[in-house]
Amino acid sequence: MYLLIVILPLVGTLVTGLGGRWLGRKGANLLSTMCVVLCCCLSLVAFFEVGLCGVPCYLFLSPWISSGALKISWGFLFDSLTTTMLVVITSISSLVHLYSIQYMEYDPHCPRFMSFLEIFTFFMIVLVTADNFVQMFLGWEGVGLASYLLINFWYTRLCANQAAIKALVVNRVGDFGLSLGIFSIFFLFGSLDYELVFASASMYTNYNIYFFGLPINFLTLIGIFLLIGAVGKSAQLGLHTWLPDAMEGPTPVSALIHAATMVTAGIFLIVRCSALIELSSNVLFLITIIGSSTAFFASIVGVFQNDIKRVIAYSTCSQLGYMLFVCGLSYYNVGMFHLINHAFFKALLFLSAGSVIHALSNEQDMRRMGSLINNLPITYASMLIGSLSLAGFPFLTGFYSKDLIIEITQISYYNNLQITFGIFACWLANISVFFTAFYTFRLLFLTFIKNSNSYRKHIENIHESPMLILIPLILLSFASIFVGFLTKDLFVGVGTSFWGNAINILPLSCSLLEIEFMSYLIKWFPFILSVTGALFAYIINVGVLKNNIQFAYNYTFRKLAFSLNKKLYWDKLYNFLIVSSLMKFGYTVSFKNIDRGFIELLGPYGISRTIKSWSIQTIKIQTGQVTHYTFFVVFGLILFLLFVPVLSLFWSFVDIRLLTFCFLALFVV
Repeated sequence: MYLLIVILPLVGTLVTGLGGRWLGRKGANLLSTMCVVLCCCLSLVAFFEVGLCGVPCYLFLSPWISSGALKISWGFLFDSLTTTMLVVITSISSLVHLYSIQYMEYDPHCPRFMSFLEIFTFFMIVLVTADNFVQMFLGWEGVGLASYLLINFWYTRLCANQAAIKALVVNRVGDFGLSLGIFSIFFLFGSLDYELVFASASMYTNYNIYFFGLPINFLTLIGIFLLIGAVGKSAQLGLHTWLPDAMEGPTPVSALIHAATMVTAGIFLIVRCSALIELSSNVLFLITIIGSSTAFFASIVGVFQNDIKRVIAYSTCSQLGYMLFVCGLSYYNVGMFHLINHAFFKALLFLSAGSVIHALSNEQDMRRMGSLINNLPITYASMLIGSLSLAGFPFLTGFYSKDLIIEITQISYYNNLQITFGIFACWLANISVFFTAFYTFRLLFLTFIKNSNSYRKHIENIHESPMLILIPLILLSFASIFVGFLTKDLFVGVGTSFWGNAINILPLSCSLLEIEFMSYLIKWFPFILSVTGALFAYIINVGVLKNNIQFAYNYTFRKLAFSLNKKLYWDKLYNFLIVSSLMKFGYTVSFKNIDRGFIELLGPYGISRTIKSWSIQTIKIQTGQVTHYTFFVVFGLILFLLFVPVLSLFWSFVDIRLLTFCFLALFVV
């Protein structure tokens, strides 16, 4: 059963991708969806056996790599963390597959699209079920490849090409950091198996290396490398620029990338390696700073975006920041709880946005929408539930994890835990709550409530989406209401033993009981901020200030709004400092001086051209007469025979194998 969870998506993607021409659109849709739905059912059974019954499963298939001390096998680890991720991945993927059947109905390449969706699911399953770092890295790279294929699905569009290449290149930075972390782990522990590395990590807390005479803690260095990998994959501040541009792919792709797969891989890596990261306070400090800064940055940038999918994309970036910095505060179980809750309401938001785009003939600008509440009642209800859950409205799924994170930062603030830098995270997290509610309700008002500003031909064709699109919305709406309430005590309840040894939970992290005794004002503060943000969004977009926008003409406000709309010029900064410099170096140094200079002059082409010009113009050897050629051949042979004694003396001092290798290498280059 456990192997079927891994194999079924692989079988589905191979059959659908290679046999799509014979299966046709309906056959490919049916086969791929059935494989993922069956995988989801098996994942629920595995969650019951492993998570609820507490019986982890370890599978060993065969040896994979054996080189000296490096021994890696094909193995799978099914613990409570893995099975929880499997339920999230397969359930969201099943609904996205079902949604895509109708959404991609008229696309001529539907079998290829379904195959790409399924291979995305397969590599994410490989990532979370691996029992060693190399197999995990295989899934990590596979997820990056699948994201490139899906973002660039409409490959005739220049924007899709650029966005896919950007996602791939930016993620290479994080992948390089993760690979360095894996090399460092093998250097220190002599193994890459999770069990051995995590069990012996505490023995190396004082192990240092010296760099230019400065001691560096090796576990801290490993943690930094792992953090770089998580920052790249989970789009944290600095390597976040690929995430908004990933919206160029079809909407089901956006839902899958932002809810259950790609971006959650970085958070999963941090949680999985909690036994390593917890041993270095400096790494925890960096995680807290980066996560809280990302949550704040993405929330203020999302306020000034006009594309409906980009607003939701920046909300994803902000929520990933919440997950990351709460891990920096050593509450890894809370970070996983928010990851699970976020997957359901974020998938709901993206699929609801896709329903709106489908109804408006592919219009994505919120300023060109409005008055859709009567035409799209089910889509509006779904979007409202997802938005309220994102904003942390009481008793919805997002409330139980998001408010818990805010309360944890307030505990850190009032307990003055300087070691985790909780004060910084507390302020930025609370400010982010206000802006999150503002842009969430701005999206609702501009899309569904405000007077219509759409084209007439679009208004005449507005219709509610078909049932295959509405069924995933309805199911995700129920999940966005009830999942947080039903799983709160299981995942983060006081004294729960659900996570077992899968997550390193210190006694500090078990002090969630203290939250129950906080003052009511502190506990209600996030809700007050959310209501204030929603109220401001109403006043500016629908209320008394909708026709009185004098403040928008203020010089300072216009400059600030324009800068935030342009994402604070991160892309321009990267292009100016890195991309342009590398392109200039590549053209002037690599291309002109090396490729067309040094190599062409000393390589086979340059030598042959030089000899040809020398023989024709200087000595005029090339006369075209056979007698002259015969003379030079005989003359060269006589010279060679005369110099044989000298050559024999030369061979006694020179290794003929080295000389031959250098000669061949010159011409290969």
